Amino acid sequence: MTGTRRGNRESTFSTKPNKNGRYEAKVWMGTRPDGRPDRRHVERKTLAAVRKRVRELERQRDAGVVPGAGKIPTVQQMLERHIGVVLVQRGRAPRTILDYQSKCRNDIYPALGGQRIDRLLPEHIEDFYAKLLKDGHAAAHVVKVHAILSSALGEQVRRGQLTRNPCALVQPPRILQREVTALTLEQARTVLEAAQKRRNPARWAVGLAVGLRQGEALGLRWSYVDLDAGEARIWHQLQILPWQHGCADPAKCGKRGADCPARHSGGLVFRPTKENRRKTARLSAVLVNLLKAHREAQGAEREAAMDLWEDYDLVFCQPNGRPIGPRADWGEWKAILEAAGIAHVGVHAMRHSAATLALAEGIPLPVVQELLGHSDIRVTRGYTHVPSALAADAADRMGAALLGP
Repeated sequence: MTGTRRGNRESTFSTKPNKNGRYEAKVWMGTRPDGRPDRRHVERKTLAAVRKRVRELERQRDAGVVPGAGKIPTVQQMLERHIGVVLVQRGRAPRTILDYQSKCRNDIYPALGGQRIDRLLPEHIEDFYAKLLKDGHAAAHVVKVHAILSSALGEQVRRGQLTRNPCALVQPPRILQREVTALTLEQARTVLEAAQKRRNPARWAVGLAVGLRQGEALGLRWSYVDLDAGEARIWHQLQILPWQHGCADPAKCGKRGADCPARHSGGLVFRPTKENRRKTARLSAVLVNLLKAHREAQGAEREAAMDLWEDYDLVFCQPNGRPIGPRADWGEWKAILEAAGIAHVGVHAMRHSAATLALAEGIPLPVVQELLGHSDIRVTRGYTHVPSALAADAADRMGAALLGP
């Protein structure tokens, strides 16, 4: 490129077109991470177009907004780095990362993956969401996809790679209030009676009384339970993660991640509780007595297992001390419901039942929020409903106050 250098940090223009008939320029944008100068090459058909692009880059540089060097990434390239590098470094849970990658692989990449992020329009995104809904995906699924895409594009705006987030101009579909199922007080008591005839009956008493998530209950360890003080620190949860390939070349290995001889990061693992929000659950005197009896029964199982016992310090475990997997726990819950003569509901229904029964007992909503460990009381409001008896009592009181007895 022929031209005259006007200064060490000033732009350089070509005075003649190159062999391809295009004009060129170089713009100093700062320094790279390794300390080398960051000079951007501009090439256009006319000198006026070159000067226009140079002015744009210089304005961005002077404003402290320097776009990344190289080609503008596609949506897929952006998301792969955002999820696999940025969110991992920020400590996002492995299962969340896997869920994001699955939605990208199955939904976002086929529709928008090849589009450059600076050419992605709100209309592209709206058409994409419309197709997802037409294909039978629930509105909640589309909202999650929207959150993933919007988060990554918003990060590009904050870093100066984009001037605007096209997702900010798109309204995702509305989610109708979900229908949740809870056990009545009579059903809950029937379930606990049926559980007394099986192993680990205290597991279901804790689930219904404290409202623990499945992973929180299965990940509860004795070192975090103080029966004298009547407290349990719910700081961890047990999760099952898919095994990851450990081979340098997974294609050459020819095996699934679970069968790879160098597999890693999978199986049952202990993770911090959801949203890394630690909570301490109060245990009633009745529940403390149940846990004491459970600990004695577990001690007898330990003696019977002898050398086969594997000590994970778990409150609820298999007869050999090993963790109980979520699927086995679900199967036990299903068997208990069948024995109690109650239609099947998911294990998570215990958590909703705990909130509903607490509300029926007149426990204030903020206390129920603390019981469930929600960081936002609006989540608790959506998780519980007012029992009909309380609603009727409230209606009678309002009527008496307004209209007289």
